[in-house]
Amino acid sequence: MTFITDIVSNYVHEASVSAIKEMAMLSAKVEGAASLTWGLPSFRTPDYIREAVKTRLDQDMDAGKYTLPDGLPELRELAVEKYLADTGVAVSAADNVMISAGNMQALNTVFHTILDPGDEIILTDPCFASHIQQIILFNGRPVYWPLDEANNWSLDLDRLAQLITEKTQAIVLVSPSNPTGKIFTEAELRQVGEIARQHNILVIIDDPYSDFTYENRYKYFNLASVERFREHIVYMYTFSKAYAMSGWRLAYMIMPAELKREAMKVHDATMICAPRISQLAGIAALGQPSKHKQEFQAVLKKRRDLIVDRLANVPHVFSFQQAEGAYYMFPKILVDHADSQSFAIDLLNNARVTVTPGRAFGPSGEHHVRLAYCVDEDTINLAFDRIERYFSGT
Repeated sequence: MTFITDIVSNYVHEASVSAIKEMAMLSAKVEGAASLTWGLPSFRTPDYIREAVKTRLDQDMDAGKYTLPDGLPELRELAVEKYLADTGVAVSAADNVMISAGNMQALNTVFHTILDPGDEIILTDPCFASHIQQIILFNGRPVYWPLDEANNWSLDLDRLAQLITEKTQAIVLVSPSNPTGKIFTEAELRQVGEIARQHNILVIIDDPYSDFTYENRYKYFNLASVERFREHIVYMYTFSKAYAMSGWRLAYMIMPAELKREAMKVHDATMICAPRISQLAGIAALGQPSKHKQEFQAVLKKRRDLIVDRLANVPHVFSFQQAEGAYYMFPKILVDHADSQSFAIDLLNNARVTVTPGRAFGPSGEHHVRLAYCVDEDTINLAFDRIERYFSGT
């Protein structure tokens, strides 16, 4: 131990790097590993976006400069138009929209804005692993709301009200879900909205995956479309997945005007603004028809069907429920194992297959693993060829 241990914040010391990134880093050290751990789309940023950015770089003298903290007005207006088209709810680009460096930074800003030490955020369990770490880093407490695994990871609404205390600030929802791929129903989500409204807490909608719902589009419902809840909802849309722009780090937030005024203080002090070059890419993305999304979804559906077939071939290793959306499967481990972490490490070291241990996604995730099928089909097949060999003993 050195003096560094003593000066590091207890909250930082108790947190950890996301298990997703940890497994990705471990995987990079294993030559030829077949990785299903990181939800990183294999697609290239569409041509029309890249070409538009090249043009702006050549013609826009300000392309390398800051923007105002809440983002370029043109991009905020386009976000308003998309939000209206998606939800039917009209908002103000000036009062309600903030451009952020991805949904992770958006959540970071909102959590920093609303959390005092000991305040609570309700997370579905399982939930996105980094949400847990972000809350801990801001001295908050994640409160786990177990999903009903027996009913394909549906929301257990009878338990929600029991979890709300005077310390509760918000409920975080991701639908389609990461890691389960579950699409929560309109009836369920409307009840969540009513409960949040009754208790004067926020519903934070983290939306990376609403463009990937496959044959289940009819099931998808955006709670932000209910005008009645607009003062209780923060909606976050990232360009990372649907536009294959994960490295551009770009998203937009729609939030109540009063909350935006407060969040701007945090955003300005920590980020100043999302990168201008990324905002120019966002203008290109929203300013033209996004025909590539159909292609992306068709490819991902094919990969989803492939990984379902491959999982069905190892019923002695995993049991599973088919993902309804996003691009993850969250099977339960059936073979002997101590915990999901040791299972994942063993699989990497001995079968050269990388998965993410389910425990990283909350207590209910233990004894599961997350498999990301946003990778190419060859990687999926290679991973399962190795899994089949490893668990057959040959």
